[in-house]
This record gives sequence, structure tokens and C-alpha cells, in this order.
Amino acid sequence: MKPIAISARGVCAAIGKQRVLHGIDLELRAGCWTSVVGPNGAGKSTLLKALAGLLPRAAVQGELRWLGRPLAQIPAPERARLRAWLGQNEGGADELTGYDVVMLGRLPHQSWLAPPGPADHAAVAQALHSTQAWDWRQRPLAQLSGGERQRVLLARALAVQAPVLLMDEPLANLDPPHQTDWLHTMRTLAHAGGTVLSVLHEISFALQADDMLVLAGGRVLHHGACAAPATHAALEQVFGQRIRVRWLDGMWMALPALQRGGPESGPSGPATPAVPE
Repeated sequence: MKPIAISARGVCAAIGKQRVLHGIDLELRAGCWTSVVGPNGAGKSTLLKALAGLLPRAAVQGELRWLGRPLAQIPAPERARLRAWLGQNEGGADELTGYDVVMLGRLPHQSWLAPPGPADHAAVAQALHSTQAWDWRQRPLAQLSGGERQRVLLARALAVQAPVLLMDEPLANLDPPHQTDWLHTMRTLAHAGGTVLSVLHEISFALQADDMLVLAGGRVLHHGACAAPATHAALEQVFGQRIRVRWLDGMWMALPALQRGGPESGPSGPATPAVPE
């Protein structure tokens, strides 16, 4: 049984005066990639920020634990080493080069005002190569396309080398080949023991994770393995039966329903892993 990386008990969260999350209970296993899906307004981004400890303390109620420890008791410097973050539509200093942007991910590991050391440069190079962003490491962020910029920001998150990686819409602006590269990177991280949590609108990619968290109205509708029939049923339900989960070319895929609310178009495939070993 894998240990629990992040747990929530009775977590509620508000944005301003608006309550967004309502009594969230969940446990995220270490060494697993969990995808978070749900319709617009379900509370996906708010949940991710709450779990990451990025919301004001007064906005969150309930208990959050990381690696068995209360989040509130983990000092900020240690928290920065435990967690890597890639937010939605995240910006950066446009005048910095790609290399310097990724080096920002190493700040939690460096002493105050100390220059980067060999381990920092090695981590940055590895992250840039893994996102295929090495070739424009000397170009300012302002000169990069949306997809190139997103790959640099992903490299910054990877350079932290944290045991927990949280991402909100990480596939934004990425073309299909680089979306596939991202998928393989997430699988590699999870297989190496990392914990990955990603909010995704691309449901077919979300189905390639180990586990799926389905949200609706700020509550957990379902949490289970991506290959499980109950997960597929919850996924189809939360999107109003407008998608169908089918086994296609060796993986689970979300396909448009030909008739809204209509009969099944065919039997589901066998309950096999989302991504073959």
C-alpha cells in the first residue's frame, strides 16, 4: 500500500465571499499521478491551490496534511522544497532568458544570495532537455511563442525536483506532440516515486493518469482509478452523458456521445491499465 502524500479532511474554501469548496475529503497516494476533472465552475483550480497551500489561511477551513504532517506546521522554506507548482496562465519576467526562468525553480535549494551551484545547473539542464526547451535557453521569455513559454515554465517546475508536483492546465498552448511528451514525463515522474496532481480539460489525457478526481459543484463526486468502470460512469455523469469513455488503440479515451443522453454506442473495453506498461 502506497503512503498518502496529501490528505484533506472537511476542507472548505472561499474566494472572497463566495464559498467554492464544500467539505472536501480525499487522500492522494504518493508515487501516483492523479488527474482532476469536472465542468467549468466545479472548483478544480481552487482545490489545487488549497491543497498546495497557496490560498490565504483565512480562506480555507479544515485539515490539510502533506506527507503525514499538518500543512500549517511546515515552514515556508521547507514547503517550497516539497512542492512544485505550475499555475494556469502563469506569467514570468519577460526579460529573463529561458535558462534564468528555469533557474528560479532552484531558489528553494539555495542559500540567501548564494550563486547557483553544480547541482542547480544540472537540474536546470535536465529540466530544459526533458521539455525540449534547451535550444532557446538563451532567448528572453518575451520572444517565445505560447507553447515554447509553457514548456519553459514546466521546466521551471520540474527543476524544483520536489516530491509533489501540482499543475493547473499544463497542456495550454502545447501542440499534440508536446502534449504527448508531457504525458510521458508525468508517467516517468510517478514511476520514480513522485506525486503528480494535474487539473486538465483534455479528458482523454486525464484518463491516462493512475487515479482521477471528479469534481462537481465544489464537491468530490468520485475518486478512483482511471481504469475503473465506476470512474468512467462518474465522468460521463458529470458531463451530462455528452461523452463516452471507450477503449481505443490500447488506452481509455473520452469520445463525444453521438446522441445526447442516448443509448450506449457499444460495449466498454476490458478493465485494463490506462497506459500499458
